[in-house]
Amino acid sequence: MDEKYTVVTLEERPDLEGELDQLHSIGWPKFMGEDPIAVKYWNKLLSRFPEFQFILLNEESKPMACGNSIPFNWDGDEDNLPTGWDEVFEKGMLGDENSLQPNSLSALAIVIHPECRGNGLSVRMVKEMKSLSIRNNLKYMVAPIRPSLKHKYPLVPMKEYISWIRDDGTPFDPWIRTHFKTGASIIKVAENSMIIPASVEEWEEWIGMKLLSSGSYIIDEGLAPLDVDKATNRGVYIEPNVWMRHYLD
Repeated sequence: MDEKYTVVTLEERPDLEGELDQLHSIGWPKFMGEDPIAVKYWNKLLSRFPEFQFILLNEESKPMACGNSIPFNWDGDEDNLPTGWDEVFEKGMLGDENSLQPNSLSALAIVIHPECRGNGLSVRMVKEMKSLSIRNNLKYMVAPIRPSLKHKYPLVPMKEYISWIRDDGTPFDPWIRTHFKTGASIIKVAENSMIIPASVEEWEEWIGMKLLSSGSYIIDEGLAPLDVDKATNRGVYIEPNVWMRHYLD
């Protein structure tokens, strides 16, 4: 890695927890932080697995990016992968509570500060996560990734979207392409990766728009439409992700 950057884990620098949370607060749309699994487990993730949370610092020791991951137990059979982000997060946390020895690492997030994007830091961060897997003697590494341009095509099925290829033969989506460049391959679509149910009023606050009738709504930064049922006062956003596998040998 370039000498002007330093990578530290939260275990090494627990004082950077606030900086890590700040990166997440500016790196995601508001509704993403309201996922019930994230709300339930995020703080526990940072306290239980600080060695798997890491931050990229510049030469002034300013955080440029962060990465979050969770160890879990998996038999390596792609058919037996968790349904997506929510389930792998919970699987890792419950496995730890039940003293189940993990053998795999799942990415949960990589956030690049908006001012630092476009400088190749995402590749560095993915490679660092792979290094964490290897250093901790884990056998497998997977990632339920959130394609970075899918929000521009919310009505296109994810299975079709991930088949789009550029003229040079690489994946159309930049985030899929980043993982591809670091040696990962697509396993399958995780159709129900993240499920966020809430009242209509909560959704209106999070997305800054009125939801005056039942139906499907295109929302800013949503990879799929938000489904609203006024009769039950519920809005449910079901986000599809893409399982990708990194090879550690």
